[in-house]
Amino acid sequence: MSIQYAQIHPENISWARERAQLNTTVLAKKLKITEKKLISWESGDGKVTFKQAKALADVLLIPFGYLFLEKVQNKTLSIPDLRTLANQGVHKPSVELIKIVQLIQEQQFWYKDYLLRQGFDVPLNIRIFNANSSIIEIVADMRRELSVDVEHRKGNWEDFFRLLVKKIEDLGILVVRQGNLGSVNQPLSVAEFRGFALFDPIAPFIFINQADAPSARLFTLVHELAHIWIGQSGVSDASVHADRKEEVLCNAVAAEFLVPANSFIQLWKESGQWQANLADLKAYFHVSTWVLARRALTLNLINDSDYNQYINKIKEYYKNREKSKGGPTYYVTKKSQLSEHLSHAVVAEALSGRMLLRDAGQLLGIKPHNIARFSKEFNA
Repeated sequence: MSIQYAQIHPENISWARERAQLNTTVLAKKLKITEKKLISWESGDGKVTFKQAKALADVLLIPFGYLFLEKVQNKTLSIPDLRTLANQGVHKPSVELIKIVQLIQEQQFWYKDYLLRQGFDVPLNIRIFNANSSIIEIVADMRRELSVDVEHRKGNWEDFFRLLVKKIEDLGILVVRQGNLGSVNQPLSVAEFRGFALFDPIAPFIFINQADAPSARLFTLVHELAHIWIGQSGVSDASVHADRKEEVLCNAVAAEFLVPANSFIQLWKESGQWQANLADLKAYFHVSTWVLARRALTLNLINDSDYNQYINKIKEYYKNREKSKGGPTYYVTKKSQLSEHLSHAVVAEALSGRMLLRDAGQLLGIKPHNIARFSKEFNA
């Protein structure tokens, strides 16, 4: 049998490789071929089989058909880029960031259509504010809708995080947490972004970069929720030194929602070792020490050096802990990543036959033949 070769445009390989910010040495290693062969593909001298072309598309995170186009357009973020690095917007998002935004948008489009087909067309039951609104009014409205205040919090900050996610989803705002695009060895970059919000009056979504330290995700969750509250989509890094108006507002809302300034200042004790405050503050506010350190910084109770040293310690601890502990099962991981409401809807549609298992698997990132098993584990 003769080998069939794919009639792809060689320049598209170079385009996709550069877009993914990979050199020929690294890409060849990922494809398990020689660098010489890859260079021959890019020059047009070497022939590429369909199997090899599929591998190229998978590694470079592009649709397979892109390799056959005469001209491809540079893909950019489809939502506002609100990130700040050194007080400047990040103008060139990575291919991974573009891809994850696209994947969550696909979930949002499907879920909105699902709700409309079910006869649900009631807009989100919150009063939409804007970037000029009062921080205090936004926080008060969020607490009222979520029925969450400082006095009635229980458990540790992880319990509070799980409670918040549930209450946010019960409002109709879906929360997705994911740390990679399928390979645990290639986490999403926390330095690039911590989360994003996809506003829609029917099916709003929040995405949390789960590659971040767990104690940092609580602030990101409320920061992105604030974006939904002002009716704005966008990618954020939740920088403490943000200068964009919307980011400054959402940072302030998240800080006040989690740790009210007046209470924090009253409980803060001036001493030679500021970290001695954290245990009592953590017990009172039920938030992580990361959030508390950030609040102390924004209230000028500690300086940048104090904050950065402490946060770097937390990052190092988290990194070492992740290396030493065994990972959860596949299904437990998927359950923790996906929106509970989205999962229930997709699984129900798939198992009833109203949706192809293939389509359900693609939407949830699960192999089609694992949908039934996931349903059992999800409802366990």
